[in-house]
Amino acid sequence: MKHAISRQSPAEMITAAIVERLEAGARPWVQPWTAASVSRPLRACGTPYQGINVLWLWMAAEAAGHSSPFWMTYRQAQVLGGQVRKGERGTIAIFYRTYQAGDADVDDEADGPRTRRVLKSFTVFNACQIDGLPERFFPEPRPLPPPTERDRALERFFAAIPARIRHSGAEAFYSPGLDQVTMPEPGLFRNLDHYRATLAHELSHWTGHESRLARDMGGRFGSEAYAMEEVVAELSSAILGAELGLPVEHLDHHASYLASWLKVLKADSRAILTVAAKAEEASSLLLRLGGREVSGASARDTLPERPEAIAA
Repeated sequence: MKHAISRQSPAEMITAAIVERLEAGARPWVQPWTAASVSRPLRACGTPYQGINVLWLWMAAEAAGHSSPFWMTYRQAQVLGGQVRKGERGTIAIFYRTYQAGDADVDDEADGPRTRRVLKSFTVFNACQIDGLPERFFPEPRPLPPPTERDRALERFFAAIPARIRHSGAEAFYSPGLDQVTMPEPGLFRNLDHYRATLAHELSHWTGHESRLARDMGGRFGSEAYAMEEVVAELSSAILGAELGLPVEHLDHHASYLASWLKVLKADSRAILTVAAKAEEASSLLLRLGGREVSGASARDTLPERPEAIAA
């Protein structure tokens, strides 16, 4: 995945890279780590990235083979005593800057106060591209707890989510009208982790009910609304997989799904930003209900105007 200077907007560049992966038959939101590895991309201060930056920095790490979860600006690296190696190329991270009426770089033709949120980008480097950083930026893969302890913790997590779950048949799906998740019996899955990963996907759909996050759940298969919701659930379950140590590589990826996602992304270069924000909301709700809330920025990754000034 190349990051050469481009005239494309950040949204266009990210969408183009995702489309390229999809056209190659790969889903870029599938976790590029093992269950015992570090989860989300992290800022220099240790705060997790959220929203589209999660997906984008996962892709960048996988493409370059980076093993550290930490990403930082050139200046942050220097403050920490590090130096980006000569020839290393950074990748972008994005944030929204809020402009008020009267700002010098915002046209103010209308009467009255106005607020505008504009997508901006800045360049970050992975810790693996930087010499001289403290050892804490290169954490060893965290070991999973003993199976019984881990299983109990996962059972408590899913039991705490107040969803109506029915076990029947051989297909997993969420019914908005009934507000019910239908799952095959756990014994029909390869193992309990695959059952839980599939349940995380369906619970991500569950968060979209009108009584919760109120997403558009009425799309038919092949429609834009259906494709958008499927990508929301996939990315949400990938984030949950990162936090809980669950696999997601077994989920549906046949041609009809890929074609519907491509249709949405090619029609609107900013669609993936919307999808990522909604996925962040879905996964955050489930983590909160399950007692595993992750601290960090909002779903849109709103950062200070000068991201290099973030405390290391």
